[in-house]
Amino acid sequence: MSPLLESLKLKDGIIQNLNYHQDRLNRSMDELFPYAQKIHLAKEIPIPENCKSGIFKIRVLYGQTIEEIEIEPYVFRSVKSLKVVHHESIDYHLKYSDRQILQELFAQRGDCDDIIIVKNGLVTDSFAANLLFFDGEKWFTPKTPLLKGTKRQFLIDNGIVSEKEIREEDIRSYRKVGLINAMIDFEEMSEVNLEQIVF
Repeated sequence: MSPLLESLKLKDGIIQNLNYHQDRLNRSMDELFPYAQKIHLAKEIPIPENCKSGIFKIRVLYGQTIEEIEIEPYVFRSVKSLKVVHHESIDYHLKYSDRQILQELFAQRGDCDDIIIVKNGLVTDSFAANLLFFDGEKWFTPKTPLLKGTKRQFLIDNGIVSEKEIREEDIRSYRKVGLINAMIDFEEMSEVNLEQIVF
């Protein structure tokens, strides 16, 4: 089994949304290692002096204990087009470092920048982000994500987006799609207009 993974945003020396990452880590460990000693991210992640200004991505690989911590500068990847792809049995409810099945789906994107993964007719996620859909007034996120992202939960908890069942045929009823994850804030996310989605 490949290690589990938490990807955290380090901004000017402060880890963002740390409690959301800790909650997800706790849930993952409760499911896989119920008798293991809990990992406390705040105590385990050292912030090097040269990472206290700017934006960095922290990757924490863990199982019953932490296996590795990597910190690297973050480079934002803009997404301007999306391709709808299908997989009926994909399961990524735990954030594993092994993303082979997602890599295979991403390889189907053709000339597009990223993908919309549909499972059993329901919209889930993109390659490395949760999806948001704008109807002209409000933002919605699918009730059926592959992975319940930390930024997604933050936006739901703060009333910025709402959960909704979104089927493949519903995509055309929205004006645009946004992509968010732990590294990408709502205010800076890529937004893809409907005409830039390939079905």
